[in-house]
Amino acid sequence: MENGGGGASSSSSFSGLWAYGRALAQTPARLRRRAWSVSTAYEEMSQVRARSGADMRRTLRWPDFVGLGLGGMVGAGVFVTTGRAARLCAGPAVVLSYATAGLCALLSAFCYTEFAVDMPVAGGAFSYLRVTFGEFAAFLTGANLVMDYVFSNAAVARSFTAYLGTAIGVATTERWRITVTGLPEGFNQIDFLAVGVILVISLCICYSTKESSALNMALTAVHLLFILFIIVMGFWRGDVRNFTHPADPASHAGGFLPFGATGVFDGAAMVYLSYIGYDAVSTMAEEAEEPTRDIPAGVSGSVALVTVIYCLMAASMSMLVPYDAVSSPPSSPEGPAVGQRRRRSHLLFPLLPLPQIDVESPFSSAFEGSSGGWRWVSNVIGAGASLGILTSLLVSMLSQARYLCVIGRSGVVPAWLARVNPVTSTPVNASASLGIATFPLRHDLSLPLSLTGFTGVATGAIALITDLNVLLNLVTIGTLFVFYMVANAVVYRRYVVAGTTSPWPTAALLAALTLSSLGFTMLWRFGPPGKVKVLLLCGFAVGAGVALQAFRFFVSQARKPEFWGVPLMPWTPAASIFLNVFLLGSLDGPSYARFGLFSALVVLVYLLYSVHASFDAEGIGSLGGGADAVAAAGDLSLPPAAVHCGDSKV
Repeated sequence: MENGGGGASSSSSFSGLWAYGRALAQTPARLRRRAWSVSTAYEEMSQVRARSGADMRRTLRWPDFVGLGLGGMVGAGVFVTTGRAARLCAGPAVVLSYATAGLCALLSAFCYTEFAVDMPVAGGAFSYLRVTFGEFAAFLTGANLVMDYVFSNAAVARSFTAYLGTAIGVATTERWRITVTGLPEGFNQIDFLAVGVILVISLCICYSTKESSALNMALTAVHLLFILFIIVMGFWRGDVRNFTHPADPASHAGGFLPFGATGVFDGAAMVYLSYIGYDAVSTMAEEAEEPTRDIPAGVSGSVALVTVIYCLMAASMSMLVPYDAVSSPPSSPEGPAVGQRRRRSHLLFPLLPLPQIDVESPFSSAFEGSSGGWRWVSNVIGAGASLGILTSLLVSMLSQARYLCVIGRSGVVPAWLARVNPVTSTPVNASASLGIATFPLRHDLSLPLSLTGFTGVATGAIALITDLNVLLNLVTIGTLFVFYMVANAVVYRRYVVAGTTSPWPTAALLAALTLSSLGFTMLWRFGPPGKVKVLLLCGFAVGAGVALQAFRFFVSQARKPEFWGVPLMPWTPAASIFLNVFLLGSLDGPSYARFGLFSALVVLVYLLYSVHASFDAEGIGSLGGGADAVAAAGDLSLPPAAVHCGDSKV
């Protein structure tokens, strides 16, 4: 638990250069005090939440959460990644890639659901890590979450340009994007339309969450009709022979698995972007009418439903056109594993009586070269995809605001990020230094742009210049890292209670699971084929299974969830840990280099600012539930709906 005093100074570390220099000199001591400090679920739902001032209204029911989950997932990655994964990684087996990624997402969704039901606050993974592993782990995770949403929104916004062009019959990617000479490839195409979409949606979601949910429900319902249309057209107009017969058999491998099982997992890592969105539902747990009923249906239920939809869509595209008729992106930076699969015969495609699919809009372009008057289907699909992309952006930007709000509550970033507007019950800020002017709505509601405006500017800047492939890989690696951390946290929290149980058996199990998953992944990817490889892979799997069963037999659960828990503990989160590590092993070297650079920057920010801001907040009592700070934050009374914390009620 966080301590409210005990030597923390009440003076600000940022009151002047001398004060800041003195704070930097005390960094090691402050790190020891703050980096591993944990809060409790009770504090997160009472004192910490009170720092936002007004409460977020509990107005969302389970249909809202299912709609938000569908809106956040369907229409985003599936329209961005399917063609790319089929062309470069999996071929027709992209269907299995979606099923594999869906299983991984469902296991992670179970972990999210247990936390969200037990601790219904707006912080999502940031809050879950903060009550489990402490402030630094939460900060690193929270920064990656913000990066994931900013980059995924930028990727989807850039894809919106391609699909809108298909809908209106204009080559928007060529006419509306400006290529800037002198910039490196992947960062040299300016997309002003993507920026405009981001900023417009940033303005739209400044109002109540319930109204945003209603808008999402309406848009999602219409979008699902387009999805059904895509699936029906694919199965009707497609040819099952395309599952096994490439367009150019002389140059491309045939069969359902042209790249083998490795290609399926490479494709799963690439399409995992499509499942980003269910975690957005957990960030709105603070606004659920009945968390124990609404959150499980919204998080886990939406993932299961979306997995079925994605597999049907992938099968539809695979039937429409052979995988080798998908055009490789000529200028996208690819990793070594992907680059080796790049096809050298793309110049032959125009000679074939088949359409050539654009990887950024594969579904609509599948009909562009069709004969018999079916080009209009491409326009319809482009319109539907554009609509779905808007719903995805709407949901993810709602989630962005809530993540930043709770990070602001924690004291590791400026506290004004945590403010909730008492009229709209949405998180807002008034940061003129970021170039965001106050948006006047009416006399009693001069509402500054929401935190979404803050992230909207960052998202727009990235979408302006950054290539799709760069964005996809960065989002995937960050997302898998966050889901890996949450899976570890749910095991640790079940078996460890500070001051009551020893953390070492659980920590040893989690370390063993991670190391065995890494060993299995490295051997799978780089080991020479043969019996020795098979035996070693089986050895890793059996060893992990024995360790899990021994842990389950000898170590008792210290905390059992009162309302909803991950089934088959600890097997389910262990499977999630393995799948996340395994999919991380499918990513290329440059992606890890960018992720490492970003993580180093996050650590630097923590050392230079966040640990000192948190230390100051502790000193004045705003961390650890100081009475004065709590009283100043506002009324601590919680909504009449039952709010629970483990075995106790708040």
